[in-house]
Amino acid sequence: MLCKPPLKCLKIVIMANLLTMFFVMEMIVVSGFSFGASGLSMNYYLLSCPIAEPVVKNTVNTALQDDPTLAAGLVRMHFHDCFIEGCDGSVLIDSTKDNTAEKDSPANLSLRGYEVIDDIKEELEKQCPGVVSCADIVAMAARDAVFFAGGPVYDIPKGRKDGTRSKIEDTINLPAPIFNASELIKMFGQRGFSTRDMVALSGAHTLGVARCSSFKNRLTQVDSEFAKTLSKTCSAGDTAEQPFDSTRSDFDNQYFNALVSNNGVLTSDQTLYNSPQTRNIVNAYAMNQALFFLDFQQAMVKMSMLDAKQGSKGEVRKNCHQIN
Repeated sequence: MLCKPPLKCLKIVIMANLLTMFFVMEMIVVSGFSFGASGLSMNYYLLSCPIAEPVVKNTVNTALQDDPTLAAGLVRMHFHDCFIEGCDGSVLIDSTKDNTAEKDSPANLSLRGYEVIDDIKEELEKQCPGVVSCADIVAMAARDAVFFAGGPVYDIPKGRKDGTRSKIEDTINLPAPIFNASELIKMFGQRGFSTRDMVALSGAHTLGVARCSSFKNRLTQVDSEFAKTLSKTCSAGDTAEQPFDSTRSDFDNQYFNALVSNNGVLTSDQTLYNSPQTRNIVNAYAMNQALFFLDFQQAMVKMSMLDAKQGSKGEVRKNCHQIN
C-alpha cells in the first residue's frame, strides 16, 4: 500500500524500525541473554543450538525410565565436578599415561551416569557440532534428573566452557563422609555457600546409596536397630550399598526425617542433626518439604555457577572424555 506524502512514509518507516529495535532489545533482556557478570545466560543456546535442552531432557528421561537409580548418579556427578575445578566437566576426563584424572580418585570410583552424558553429547555433536559444552550437559542432566525423581523444577544459566585440567590430587577438596558439621560449614563456606545452602545441598542424599566403606565407622556410633541394619549391609563387604533413606529413587525430604530419627548413614549426614549449628535447619526441612525444595533449587543454581569458565579460559570438547 502506498502512503503520501513521502515525509509521512519516512516517519512510518523510522517508527517501525524503532519499534523493531526496542522489541529486540526487550526480548534480549527478558530472555536472559545476560546473567550478571558471569556471562552465563538462561537461553545461551537459543540461537546456536535450540534443541540442546530437549535433547538433554529426553535422553535423561529415557535413561531414568530404564534405571531410576541413575538420578542419584547424575546429581552426584554434577556436585563432584563443580566442587573441584568449578563446573567445567573435568570429572569426565579420562586418565592418560602422563596424568591420573579426577575420575580415578577413590572418591569418584563409584560415580555413575557417564553413559548418559556420552549419549547426550553424541546427539548434540550430530545436530550442533562444537557448540554445547560437556560442563553444561552435566549441569542440565543433574537438573533434569532432580525433576524426574520428583524434586523441584529449577533452571540454570548456561554457557560454561570445558576445563583443561583434571588431576587426582585435586579431589582432596571433596567433603569427606567422616566430616563433622563444623568441617562441612568451613569447606562449603570457602566456596561461597551459607550453612543453610550446605544443609540443603546435603539433601541430595535423598537419592541414592552409600557404600559400606564410607560408613562402617558408624557401626560403633549407632546404638539402635539401625546399627543392626548397617552391620547386616556391611557383612556383604565394603562395596555393599545402603540407601540414604527409605525412598532411594524419590526426591523428597525423607533424608531429613531419617536424620531426626538418628538414622543418618554417613557421619557427615548425622552430624547435621547432632550439631546445634545445623539442627534447626534439619528440623525445618523434615517438617516442610516445600521449604527444602525452595532452598535446594536456589543452592543448586548457585553451585552450578561455581568458577564457570568463559571464553579463552575453556573450550567446548568434541569428546567429553578428553581435552581437544
